[in-house]
Amino acid sequence: MKVRIGGQAVVEGVMMRSDNFISTAVRTEKGEVKKRTRRFNSLTEKHRFLGLPFVRGVFMLFELMGIGLKEISWSAEQAGEDEPLTKKEMFFTFALSLLLVLSIFKLLPWFLANFFTGSSSLVGVNVVDGILKLLIFIIYLFLISLLPDVKRLYEYHGAEHKVVACYESGLKLTPSNANKFSRLHPRCGTTFVFVVFLIGILVYLLIPLNTGFWGNYFIRIMLLPLIAGISYELLRLEGKYYCKSRIVRILMWPGIQFQRLTTRNPSLKQLSVAITSLNECIKSENSLKSKKSLKKKS
Repeated sequence: MKVRIGGQAVVEGVMMRSDNFISTAVRTEKGEVKKRTRRFNSLTEKHRFLGLPFVRGVFMLFELMGIGLKEISWSAEQAGEDEPLTKKEMFFTFALSLLLVLSIFKLLPWFLANFFTGSSSLVGVNVVDGILKLLIFIIYLFLISLLPDVKRLYEYHGAEHKVVACYESGLKLTPSNANKFSRLHPRCGTTFVFVVFLIGILVYLLIPLNTGFWGNYFIRIMLLPLIAGISYELLRLEGKYYCKSRIVRILMWPGIQFQRLTTRNPSLKQLSVAITSLNECIKSENSLKSKKSLKKKS
């Protein structure tokens, strides 16, 4: 039985996540591959309520953001680029990122949408708001892709996708085999952001315009957990039926194309790092399964 795998690019490496483990592999300045694997117990698994549909997506999102920050900090240290972040620095980094997201991707498009439409049409202002969010998002991704470090990150992002696709296909995990696959993957976080934008347009139609500019903006922020929860469930369904349904593939095509902005074709060495990370996750899961099996027998 295949191990469920997700992943993320980090500094000069890849993090892979299974149901019970997180494994990160990084190539150092000396060309060596350093790796670490640690146990992962999701809050959605520990607490039944947090694992309910439309609830789990929000908690998993924040949980994975925290995990991602820790692994990026560790990978930067291994790659010789930076000192590891302290808990206080991680908190401020997260808080600043959240503030920028709410300002650039929420407040700015909402202000411009009201400016261009005059707040005369509920449908019109929300459609313009959604389109402006997408445009700002595209411009942002394009601009940061010009940075050399981000370009390397996007290459490892592509490596993560290719290696996961190779594993899910059943082929032997080698750089040459993984390189045959697309750098676009249906369960990518970039596609999740695209789905969030689209669901947001529909959910925000429920907010009357007479709430005023700031009142409407505040309600939009309060509705973000609901939008994230719906989007997460849709992405799960899309991942489940993507290969089985042509209609699903057509509907998700625009979101998947967004990944062309956040991935690049990796080198064989980068694919090798991603394979190391994935193999560590699989090995740990198999070891845990064997231990549980022995306990049952005894």
